Amino acid sequence: MDYASCRDLIDGRYLDSLTILALVAELEEEFDVTVPTVEIVPTNFNSADAIWAMIERLQEEG
Repeated sequence: MDYASCRDLIDGRYLDSLTILALVAELEEEFDVTVPTVEIVPTNFNSADAIWAMIERLQEEG
């Protein structure tokens, strides 16, 4: 699986709800951001690019 180019991590069922919660915890710790519940939607987690865009947006919002 090439996660870098995959565009359906959620829709393709590669990530489930528990994995997403664990990923959110890791992202918050690694990038010093808080991922609000409203951000935990398929659009933000369907690809590595989408996850990175969310992180950058959250860092800018501070």
